[in-house]
Amino acid sequence: MNNQTLVIYDFKVLYEILSELKNFFNFNVINIEKTNNLEIYKKESSKFLLISDKKIKNVINQLEIINFPIEIIKLIENINIRFLKNRYVQQADIIISNYKLNLNSRKISCKSKHLNLTEREANILIFLNKAAKPVKISKMQTEVWGHNFKLETHTVETHIYRLRKKIKDTFDDENFIKSSKLGYSI
Repeated sequence: MNNQTLVIYDFKVLYEILSELKNFFNFNVINIEKTNNLEIYKKESSKFLLISDKKIKNVINQLEIINFPIEIIKLIENINIRFLKNRYVQQADIIISNYKLNLNSRKISCKSKHLNLTEREANILIFLNKAAKPVKISKMQTEVWGHNFKLETHTVETHIYRLRKKIKDTFDDENFIKSSKLGYSI
């Protein structure tokens, strides 16, 4: 499920058109009428793109449509480009403990040292970082690998072992990924 949402503000005709096509989009579409409660859209600008036929004060991520008529394909293209730019910026620097992870380049860094990661390694770190408590191997199999069945013996453990080794060799950090009876954590 995509976590990006197009918020159509006081633009009923556009909402009706886009809601008919919503199954073809990579984003959610919601409509809000005139309201003073735009605070969530001002604060969470990376998740929302507000679209309107007029400029809304203090909304950072806004697409203002003032030139009519507009081709629907061009409009959807502009919306997707804005969401892609937001996602790129959002993934640029994710802080994990003392490290910065750039998902766009799949590099993790600490001070002046950098380490290239595979896509799977980056996904493991993101998943462990989001977890509030240690994660069991079976949970990692379903969430990181997307499997509902048992993987090859020790697949998760092997990936974690190799990732720990790379981190130790580059950053001399043996405690970044922790292991306990309850599972893995950062």
